[in-house]
Amino acid sequence: MKNKKHIWLLILKYLAFLFLAGCLLILAVFIYFTWNLPQPEKFTETPFIQSTKIYDSTGKTLLYDIYGEEKREIVSFDKISDNLKHSVLASEDSRFYQHGGIDPIGILRAVWVDITSQSKSQGGSTITQQLIRSVYLTNQKSLSRKIREVVLSIELENKYSKDQILDWYLNQIPFGQNAYGAEAASQTYFSKPASDLSIAEAAVLTAMVPAPSYYSPYGPHKAELLQSKNTILEKMQKLEYITPDQLKTARAEKLNFSENTQSIKAPDFVLYVKKYLDDKYGENYLKEKGLRVYTTLNWDLQQFVEQTMKDANTTNISKGAYNAAMTVLDPRNGQILALVGSKDYFADSYPAGCEDNGPGNCLFDPKYDVATMGTRQPGSSFKPFAYATAFEKGYTPNTVVWDTKTEFNPNCDPSGDQNTDPNGQQCYSPQDYDGKNRGPVTLRTALNCSLNIPAVKVLYLAGIPDTLKTAGALGITTLTDTKNYGLSLVLGGGDVNLLEMTSAYGVFAAEGNYLPPVSISKITDSDGNIIEQNQTQPTKVLDTQIARQINDILSDNNARAPIFGAHSPLYLPGYQVAAKTGTTQNFVDGWTVGYTPFAVVGVWTGNNNNSPTNDEGVGIAAPMWNRIMTKIVSENPIQSFTPPDPITNKSPVLMGQLPATDTHTILYYINKNNPEGPQPQDPTTDPQYSSWQTGINNWLISSGRTQDIVTPVGQ
Repeated sequence: MKNKKHIWLLILKYLAFLFLAGCLLILAVFIYFTWNLPQPEKFTETPFIQSTKIYDSTGKTLLYDIYGEEKREIVSFDKISDNLKHSVLASEDSRFYQHGGIDPIGILRAVWVDITSQSKSQGGSTITQQLIRSVYLTNQKSLSRKIREVVLSIELENKYSKDQILDWYLNQIPFGQNAYGAEAASQTYFSKPASDLSIAEAAVLTAMVPAPSYYSPYGPHKAELLQSKNTILEKMQKLEYITPDQLKTARAEKLNFSENTQSIKAPDFVLYVKKYLDDKYGENYLKEKGLRVYTTLNWDLQQFVEQTMKDANTTNISKGAYNAAMTVLDPRNGQILALVGSKDYFADSYPAGCEDNGPGNCLFDPKYDVATMGTRQPGSSFKPFAYATAFEKGYTPNTVVWDTKTEFNPNCDPSGDQNTDPNGQQCYSPQDYDGKNRGPVTLRTALNCSLNIPAVKVLYLAGIPDTLKTAGALGITTLTDTKNYGLSLVLGGGDVNLLEMTSAYGVFAAEGNYLPPVSISKITDSDGNIIEQNQTQPTKVLDTQIARQINDILSDNNARAPIFGAHSPLYLPGYQVAAKTGTTQNFVDGWTVGYTPFAVVGVWTGNNNNSPTNDEGVGIAAPMWNRIMTKIVSENPIQSFTPPDPITNKSPVLMGQLPATDTHTILYYINKNNPEGPQPQDPTTDPQYSSWQTGINNWLISSGRTQDIVTPVGQ
């Protein structure tokens, strides 16, 4: 009996010891995590945030501060609307005035909702925990951080009143747009003090708390913000902060957001750079590490480009073009020197209210970057890719094709007067811009004068697959629907991107070397250490001589004068500049892309909703191109293109050396897939031969040269 009693005494002693040890351990943990609890005034201080800054190429002009200096104005608790207090409590911590810093009921409810809804949408953190986390801790998930958060929250609740904690919270939390605290948020989004917030406005600000950047009313998720606002209003009514009538009124209230006044220069370019940074580094890293991003942008040139577009706006609108975009690159290194994705990023959409009907309904959409995001049909500006491919196969600038009315669907009447073939497929007999036919022309003349019928013949000779391969090698990534492209591709039948088109023309300027568009020179941390630096190297994608041939053709002002005139906007007196225009059907898109050895300028004009304009590309896009290019060449030493080497060892057919009386189509002499192969070939094996020859004969008849008619072989 005594032994049993002794054993029980020992057990009780050990239990008492363990209890005391546990208490001491808890006390030690409590002391460890709370001995340096800051004083209340700490909550009124602005925590140090190192923002990421984006500069121009000189590093002297700040284009954008991703976070920037915090906008914060501390106001007393009575200067904050009860509407905001109630909406925050309803949304973030409905039991705030009942718990002691940690809410077990709220945690269990959040866990239950997460389990039953198979999601992680619910949070169990109290307002006190959120305050502790935002001021002292990070969002890193660890046991140590969670313990410290819990202990500090309990200690804070023991030291200070509930109103004081809510006061600190409302003056501390971020609302996006660099606004911290209720007063800054209210001024930023509604241009009014926090004391005057309506119920609906308070609910909107509260809806932004979980993810301020995502729910920005100036961003693409505005509809989700407003839906979240309605959810919060319903919670407020359920908790009896507002009446059913107030709920109905608040849901229907029209919210008038202030204009987005966040400072940004070259917005389309900056957002293009920011997307790269977000994708690579993430938003939190950009906020915490204080990166310095040095871009390739020439700020002086960028300002000139923006002003040029504003100066041309009235004229462009009079011709039915409500928008324009422009890019400038250095072909020697791929650097983007200037970029404008819409004529005025800060202007209003046109017509007023068009964006309410959904995307794609506006003639002018200021926030859609046509330069980097848009895809449009390029018209004749696509032609050089087909000609370069033909030159690669052995054709020369002197090769002759016939500019005559031609039917390119072999199943249609060769006269070109039929609409559909017996199979119901469309016939295809395009016309030149002026509706004329010029008979035999060299490829040089055809490209320089942008003749459509010869261009389609060149694409056929070059081959659609190989031409697409050339365009891809030069950086065009949008032509992916390869099975559905026909011969109209050479006249702009596939959608392309302005930045990529400008870069692709840069390959000609760089004599066959391709460099992808470069927007960033280097990135450093806050101490100046380089963490990323552009080291892009050129890739040889086009033979040097072929690039020089294209340069020689597109810079020949005398050769294009018969169509464009000797003093067109494509001509810069005293400078050798290559240029090509493009216009799509019904003048929907107007293009001008031109270059020197040290600069490429691409211009697009049109309307966001693809409605037609009433003028051709050389009439709208070219004058803007001319003004930009004139500034660039006048500020650089005169530099001409290297002429191509003389062409030798080619057959007379490829050199265009047949007698003038020879009226055979080129398909009579060559196999298009191997133009330099064994001669002659059987022309009847080519499905285009008969149509091409018939087109020549009809032109000869109309020209009174019946004696030169050639009967197609096999007929």
